[in-house]
Amino acid sequence: MGQILVGTCSWTDRALVGSGWYPPGRRDAEGRLRHYAERFGVVEVDASYYALPGERNSRLWAERTPDGFVFDVKAFSLLTGHPTREAVMPDGLRAEHRDPAVLDQVWARFAAGIEPLREAGRLGSVLFQFPPWFRPGQRAEAFLRECAGRTDGWPLAVEFRHPSWWEPGQAEATGALLARHGMAAVAVDMSQRLASSVPPVTPVTSPRLSVVRFHGRSTAWGTGSKEDRFRHAYGEDELAEWLPRVRRLAERTEQVHVLFNNCCGDAAVSAAETMTRLLDEALPTDNAPPADHMPPADHAPPADAPTSTAARLPRARPAPGVPPTPGPRPTPARSSSSSSSRRAAG
Repeated sequence: MGQILVGTCSWTDRALVGSGWYPPGRRDAEGRLRHYAERFGVVEVDASYYALPGERNSRLWAERTPDGFVFDVKAFSLLTGHPTREAVMPDGLRAEHRDPAVLDQVWARFAAGIEPLREAGRLGSVLFQFPPWFRPGQRAEAFLRECAGRTDGWPLAVEFRHPSWWEPGQAEATGALLARHGMAAVAVDMSQRLASSVPPVTPVTSPRLSVVRFHGRSTAWGTGSKEDRFRHAYGEDELAEWLPRVRRLAERTEQVHVLFNNCCGDAAVSAAETMTRLLDEALPTDNAPPADHMPPADHAPPADAPTSTAARLPRARPAPGVPPTPGPRPTPARSSSSSSSRRAAG
């Protein structure tokens, strides 16, 4: 069975910092991260969506976390076709995701920014969360193909926000598409009472990684304020629904990341703590419902494909005049199959 790592989609969210979860004496930047990493094995960096990550921060994060702790880094907004503010673009570049010259430089900057995490073996995945208007079709497939070409060998996870990707009649093709590019599908938990609700399917499209993101079950998703969208405290019964699914994912992948995005006060860390406890207490069961079958055998990754969960980040395609980042260095894979192995680390 693969390793299950549980965490949250931020450790610096203002609501969390103000909730009192961080104890006195550990409320500065270093103290917060060390406190978090003593309790969880993975965290998602969402700041990299709003601005390109910097090498200095990545180096500090690596230094302040124990061996085995990993960061899932959210792709910069321009790289997923989201609107991007000109003010966060480097060197006065235009925020135009259709301009190849702009993309070349942004990809190179993004790769350089997360390189220290890769070098330290702390890069769990790069999350590409596509916007709600990103629907199945030739243009979307071409966009994914371009992303795959620029990130060959990166540990990638993909979350679709439009439900049609995982609806009957399309789901199998979606799984096959991601598998061809070596991209791990992201399963989501959210309210199922909205027209925009993504179904809670759990496809496996990569032998290395599966990701589950819990967004909360607010019906204000996509319409209300940030607090309205993410205001949900998961009950133990709601989390228990996912135990068989998560364990089945772990049977088919080397590592499963379970991340809570209901970042309202300490709701996310509370849910992550409860999920960790439930996973530690639950016993594997032979009659648990299997993870969704994705993809068909003729599109699955080859049996001899590399399956190490060690982050291996190659060079992004550099723009003219931008020096390439160093090539990847192999890092040892980890073999623990329980989330409890991370709680005592650090």
